[in-house]
Amino acid sequence: MMQVRLWGGVAACAVVAVASGIASWRRGRRANLDRVGAIDWTTVQFAALFGGVMLAALAISG
Repeated sequence: MMQVRLWGGVAACAVVAVASGIASWRRGRRANLDRVGAIDWTTVQFAALFGGVMLAALAISG
């Protein structure tokens, strides 16, 4: 049962990583380059990927 929760966390981290990648891409293509974003999407994406890898490692180790 614990592994199911860990794999769910991996899936959630993957969704956050993909969403932040899309947000970062959109931010790079914005029309008004002087607008400053409030969130650093690259950092969010890295944290989500790192968390997903850690959760996957825990789920695999059992």
